[in-house]
Amino acid sequence: MLLALDVASSTCTVALFDPVRDTVLSEKVWRSRRRQTEETLPAVAEVLGQAGAGMDDVRVLAVTTGPGSFTGVRIGISVVKGIALGLPEPPELIGLPVLSAVAARFVPLAGPGADVWAVLQAGRGHFNWASAPVDDPLWLPAAAHHCAGQAGALVAALQAEGRPVWLVGELSSALRQDLEGLAHVRCIDPAADFDLPGEYKNAARPQNSAGTDPVGLTETRGEGLARLAMRHLCAGSPACTAPLQPLYLRPPQ
Repeated sequence: MLLALDVASSTCTVALFDPVRDTVLSEKVWRSRRRQTEETLPAVAEVLGQAGAGMDDVRVLAVTTGPGSFTGVRIGISVVKGIALGLPEPPELIGLPVLSAVAARFVPLAGPGADVWAVLQAGRGHFNWASAPVDDPLWLPAAAHHCAGQAGALVAALQAEGRPVWLVGELSSALRQDLEGLAHVRCIDPAADFDLPGEYKNAARPQNSAGTDPVGLTETRGEGLARLAMRHLCAGSPACTAPLQPLYLRPPQ
C-alpha cells in the first residue's frame, strides 16, 4: 500500500492508497493552524485504522517536499523518514514538490490551449506559483522554476499571459477579487473542497460570475497525490531515487 502525506501548508491531507485495487482506502483532510507536529502522526494512525491496515502494510511512502511552511515541510519529511526506519522492509520513498501535486489533477482537464498555473499561499500576502507543462505528467519543478511575490506580482504575470489560464491551488479572497477583470483566468481552489457540504464535494458546478468554481473531479486531494506518486514510481523517475530534502525558495528564519 502507498501512504501519501501533504502537510506542507495549512491544508493537510493523509491518504492510504491500494495500487492493486487502484483505489483510496481512507483519507483525512484538515486545516492545521501550524500544528502539524501534533496532528500528523495521529492523522496517519486514524487513516490506517479506518482502512483496517497496519503500518507494516505500507510499502511506499510519498510526501510533499515544499515549498510551504518551514515547519510543515520539515514535519512531513521527518514523519515519512521515521515511519520508513520503523518498517520491517525498507519502503519506496517518493518526494514531490507541492505545486506538482496541486497541478497534476488539473492538467488533463484543462483542455487544449489552456495553461495550468499552480499557486500556494506563502503567508503575509505572498504567493508561490509555477506554470505546469501540459506535456510532462512527471513534472518536478526545481526552486528556480518557482515564482514568488505578493498578489500584485502574480496578477501582473497573469495579465501578461495571452493564453487561457487555470489558476489552481490556495487562492485568497483578495486575490480572487483582483482577478475578477481577467476573463482568460479561471480560478479553482481544490483545497477548499473539503469545507463544502458533502453533497457538493467533487460535484460539477457551473462557473459563477467571478469566474471561480471548484471544478468537478473524481479524485480527492489525497488521491491525486497518491496517483501522482504511483506514476513516478512506475516510471522510475528521479523523485524515487533522490534523497528527501526540503524544497525551500528562501532560507529558513
